[in-house]
Amino acid sequence: MTTIKRAAVAALAVVAVAAPAAPTATAAPAYKCASSTKDIDDSSYDGPWPDNWKVTVRTCAARSGGTVYAYAEVNWDGPAFREVDDPTIFDGAKLRLQIKQSRQGTDPVVVERDFPGLEERLEDSTSNANYDGHYRTPTISHRAGRAALGDSVLFLDWHGDGHGYQRHDYTGSPTV
Repeated sequence: MTTIKRAAVAALAVVAVAAPAAPTATAAPAYKCASSTKDIDDSSYDGPWPDNWKVTVRTCAARSGGTVYAYAEVNWDGPAFREVDDPTIFDGAKLRLQIKQSRQGTDPVVVERDFPGLEERLEDSTSNANYDGHYRTPTISHRAGRAALGDSVLFLDWHGDGHGYQRHDYTGSPTV
């Protein structure tokens, strides 16, 4: 190897060692989740056929520095006796996702967001008129103190029952 080549190789080696390491990608925060299931009666129907909906909500929260992130997943197993894709089951259905500051007594809500897109999903069935499905909310975030958690509330307004929205509270995530 010539002297010029040796000098060039040595210079490149020095630059490679002296150069700062490439930044590493920030790891995604680790989510902590909890879920609960409720058997919810269709209050607009009292006929002979089964009408209960088994609804499971899994609420997840994670922290990255001072920011808390939360999302929820809803799974349901509804009845299979209605018509296919019946848009008249609900007058409204939404999931309220919250981030709460965890403290002694009642946990105050620091941010919440409603996801009304759930109604359309609940009223969508398979070709056999089976009302089973899944919905995942987008992630919400907010700066929160040392101990915070995600929480979910399901609101269902059954068509024609005259009761308006009925509230169904689900288990919140562990504290992050």
